[in-house]
Amino acid sequence: MRSIFTILLTAAFIAPCTAAEPKPNTRDDSASEKLGIKLSLQCWTFNKLTFFETVDKAKGLGIKYLEIFPGQKLKPGSDLKISRTMNDETIKEVKAKLEEAGGIKLVAYGVDGIPTDEDGARKTFEWAKKMGLTVLVTETDPNDVIEKMAKEFKIRVALHNHPSTWPPEKVLKAVSKRDPLLGSCSDTGHWMRANRKPIDCLKLLEGRVEHLHFKDLNENGNGHDVPWGTGRGDPAASLAELKRQGYKGYLSIEYEYGSIPQLDENLPKCVKFFDKTMTELAK
Repeated sequence: MRSIFTILLTAAFIAPCTAAEPKPNTRDDSASEKLGIKLSLQCWTFNKLTFFETVDKAKGLGIKYLEIFPGQKLKPGSDLKISRTMNDETIKEVKAKLEEAGGIKLVAYGVDGIPTDEDGARKTFEWAKKMGLTVLVTETDPNDVIEKMAKEFKIRVALHNHPSTWPPEKVLKAVSKRDPLLGSCSDTGHWMRANRKPIDCLKLLEGRVEHLHFKDLNENGNGHDVPWGTGRGDPAASLAELKRQGYKGYLSIEYEYGSIPQLDENLPKCVKFFDKTMTELAK
């Protein structure tokens, strides 16, 4: 009787845990991969969680690419943080976690400054190469040194537009005479907060879009993130414009509104919208 009771008690604990496990992700990103417009996740979306926990969230969403940011705690119970001064042991931990999650790739880092002296810039680009990054997102005004490093390491430098920094016109002025690896990190939400239409800004930046922080807001000005396609940003039009321009690169979900449960509810809607739109654009 004791063994039967033990079995029943064990089953009672296992059943709820099994039911709580996330459903296997059935995302089809073949159209996105075909077009070369690939969906990534800006880890800032889960800035209340650790990097390891964020990797698990990305896996659950079926997202294969990550954009890391400076200062995120590495894992629960650790004081280590994501930074461009991480030692080799910490980098090994990061890569092991990504491999454990099915081979998720790091593709971008930011927003962070880039040293403008050659020694400092070289260290930053060497770290980026070691991490496997293809984009550095920054607000640092690019100089000859940064351009030189971008060309040497074949890493894009993308100027990020917070509402009061790097509007399209300023980006174009800064990079027009520089290598095509230098351009815009086009944050569509911040454009809306500056009362500008994302599609108009993308058209201005044609040929100079290096990366995106993609959003849809409920209103211009002081709006907040909403599931893509339900706000006023017309993300479908922006995606169509990126296809028209022949953009090849990453487009990060950066959802900055709501609790973790709300993010868990709304992010899958953004992924579904993206994949559906990509499928239509790939026809």
